[in-house]
Amino acid sequence: MSAFKVSPEAIFNGPRGVSFQSTLKSLSGLLLVLILAFTNHVALADHGAETWSSAAPSVVVIEPTWPGYSRPGFGAPPGTAPAGTGFYIGSGERSRYLVTAAHVIARATDIDIVTEKAERHPATIVAVDIQRDIAVLRTDLERRPISLRPSDPAVGEHACAIGNSFGLGLGISCGVVSAIHRTDVGFNAIEDFVQTDAAINPGASGGALVDVEGRLIGMIDGIFTKEADIDAGVNFAVSVPLLIESIGLQRRSDPEIPPLR
Repeated sequence: MSAFKVSPEAIFNGPRGVSFQSTLKSLSGLLLVLILAFTNHVALADHGAETWSSAAPSVVVIEPTWPGYSRPGFGAPPGTAPAGTGFYIGSGERSRYLVTAAHVIARATDIDIVTEKAERHPATIVAVDIQRDIAVLRTDLERRPISLRPSDPAVGEHACAIGNSFGLGLGISCGVVSAIHRTDVGFNAIEDFVQTDAAINPGASGGALVDVEGRLIGMIDGIFTKEADIDAGVNFAVSVPLLIESIGLQRRSDPEIPPLR
């Protein structure tokens, strides 16, 4: 008995008369689409280095000295990290003004900013907005101001947090924008938060939440947790519109503060 042979053409010829060649062509096209989709996904996810190089030069460590102590980072009130983070603001090429979270420096007797090269420079408090937890500092060290995102981030898009977590120095962690315009969270009297799952820990307060291009989308402000003061993936940054509002109000009493735009 001769063996029953089925040609590839017969296998792929269905009721619609689709040929083997056309089916193979379709599969090849599908494979190409999958490869391109995977490549694009990897390219999108692999933005951290460029994001860091774009935004990090505008971010510094903030080290307050608390009442009764002569060294920064000692004697912080309960529930307050011994150090924080800040970023330069302004509309020109260079600036001496920084923004940080008000709770980072509220009771400080002295403030130092620390660069990535461990260089220390004194800073002074220019203005404090307790209701929104925003403070403006001035220092002698000029740096490039951070770029602002001109529109709200989209929920689900990539975002990175740059801050001084646990006082270890500046670092970056990335995740997504989980929500925008969060209010009534309970941190501040006036709130408009960008929520993110990018890892944020004590010491990062006042740091920069940025998009993939390194543009500011929020000032890191709080961690939502019920058990321990560590990241639980529900983190909040003061939105750029609220930062602009606060700086605008503070410029009424001190016009030398640069506008956010």
